[in-house]
Order: sequence, then structure tokens, then C-alpha cells
Amino acid sequence: MFRNLFEFYRSKEWENFRKVVIAERVREDGFVYDEYTNKPIVKAYDIILHHKIELTEENVHDYSISLNPENIMIVSHKSHNLIHNKLNSSYRKVFLIYGAPFSGKEKFVKENMNEGDLIVDIESIWECVSGCKRHIKPNRLKAVVFKTRDTLLDSVKYRVGKWRNAYIVGGYPLTADRERLCREMGAEEVFIESTPEECKERLHALELENEAELEKYIDEWFERYIPPVDV
Repeated sequence: MFRNLFEFYRSKEWENFRKVVIAERVREDGFVYDEYTNKPIVKAYDIILHHKIELTEENVHDYSISLNPENIMIVSHKSHNLIHNKLNSSYRKVFLIYGAPFSGKEKFVKENMNEGDLIVDIESIWECVSGCKRHIKPNRLKAVVFKTRDTLLDSVKYRVGKWRNAYIVGGYPLTADRERLCREMGAEEVFIESTPEECKERLHALELENEAELEKYIDEWFERYIPPVDV
């Protein structure tokens, strides 16, 4: 028995079920297709298993709903949001979008968010509070930035406001930090996978003054990163 949806989505039963469903729906060209748009889903982290009958705390134990392949549509994050908006569902989702600096986290969120979604992005908070260019972080504002972030995280945790989806964006290289945050926020992890070389290539394209310092941040993230345990 699962105490809540978060526990279900972190379970071996769900992870194994998810792998099987995805594997069975790979087409001859090697891609899994979005069953809402019939377009290939290029990135693995963009694959969502959508329950046609909405999963709730009350029915999560009914495996004919929660673990039934016939109740599953494979869709992209964008399609998933469109489906729930079209149905005018009260459904809310929280995503923890994590990965290395310059891995493409912000781009992923911009491509998938809808008007009225809540975005908690530490880089955007720095930019807003300081008035400086993105990735410039005056140390004297650190306490204010993190206090602002924590206030927004409380809004996610206690479901303050009428937002539909919330995106928490950050590096979060350590498994323990991600698990704690997901547990507290009821969030689902989305790892924006990228190589150090790809991150540095994106950094260099921006031609920032503090490029050398930011390269160190990229290297440090990959040194600290602990991947999730494969259940």
C-alpha cells in the first residue's frame, strides 16, 4: 500500500511498469511517439506517462488504474500540460528540473510552461533581485536571494495560489537534496541530461565576462553529481 502519490511514483512497481510500457511502445525508427500529437519524443526526460483516468490518493491502490497499460498515454511534457488545461482539471503537478549549469534547464521550462505556472528558478531570482546580467551574483545579496527562493518554495509546498504547475529549477547534484525536496514538495524529478562539453559550448556562446568562473561551476557540478539509484 502507498501512503500517497509521491510514494507511488518513487516505488519499484511504478519504475518497472514505466520502463516496460516505454519499451513496448518504441517504434521501428527507435523513437517513442507522443500519443497526443503523434510526434517523436526526442529526449528521454521529456517522456510522461499520462493516466487517462486521473490518478488520485483514493485510487492509487487500484492497479487496474495506476498500473494498467490501457490507462496510459505516452506524451511529452507540453502535451501533458495541454491535456490537463483542456479538461480544466484541478490537477496540479510539481516538477524538480535539475542538471548541470548551462544544461538547458531554463529552455526546457520555457518550452513546456503555460501562462500562470509558477517558476522557482534561483538564477532568475538572482537576476531580478540584483538587476545584474544573468549569472552575475553579488555576494552581499545572497541572504536576500535565498530568502526569496525559500518563500516561493513555501508557496509550492503549501499550494498557495491558483497555479496549475510549478517548476523548481536548480543544480541539485546530490541525491539526498533532491529526495528531500521532492518529498517536501510532492515533486517529480526531471533530469536535464548534458555532457560537460555541451554545457561549456553553451556557456562560450554567451560570451560572458566571468566565463572562466562559470566553467569551474560546471566542472564542480559534475564532480559532485550523484545519479539516482536505479530501482
